[in-house]
Amino acid sequence: MNNGQWWLRIFQIVGLVLALGVNMSAEAGLFGGSKSWKEEVLLHDGQKIIIERYFNLALPNFENRERKELDETITFTPPGWNKKISWNTEFRDDVPTLNSLGPLLLDIVGGIPYIATSPAGCISYNKWQRPNPPYIFFKYDNGEWKRIPLEEFPAILVHSNLMSTPASDTLKSYYTAEQVKQQMQDRSIAAEATIIYRKPIVTWLERCPNLVPVKGGGWQTPGSY
Repeated sequence: MNNGQWWLRIFQIVGLVLALGVNMSAEAGLFGGSKSWKEEVLLHDGQKIIIERYFNLALPNFENRERKELDETITFTPPGWNKKISWNTEFRDDVPTLNSLGPLLLDIVGGIPYIATSPAGCISYNKWQRPNPPYIFFKYDNGEWKRIPLEEFPAILVHSNLMSTPASDTLKSYYTAEQVKQQMQDRSIAAEATIIYRKPIVTWLERCPNLVPVKGGGWQTPGSY
């Protein structure tokens, strides 16, 4: 084999390895992979349901071991139902779409599922028109999730019951309701993420500056250049 043939063979091998790598990456997920787990959710009436939480993840970042979450889907079967339903949110700051919500509470009242969420970050908070108290509420109605005002969210639903996202290197496949509660206590989560406030929080608006979308992408304070 002469030098030209030898180099051609090397290029063929490298090309094959790269192709295999792309295929493996595609099989792992279009954006680099996923993570999921099941957790028990303690409802207001003492019942427990099991939900599955699934995240699509971005490609690895060498500066950060924890991959960026691209979206989240929560799937569960309400008590007495014979079908599963899902709730989904994307995590993208680069689009004006209403998104990037962190789920705090999931419950069923009168056979109807409800979810309380909070904007995940200041950009999301501004996308959702800076609500105070800082929550976005949903009700499952006629086969879809519909946003509802605070006044329509059942007053009996007070305490958060959904676990915050665990780190990938400590992730388990299943969490009991007791483990969920313990995880929330261990991570010293802000009060407004553990209890659903029904009156404005005086200091909340100061935490996130007022931001507006910029033509061509990005966000800035009004009047800035």
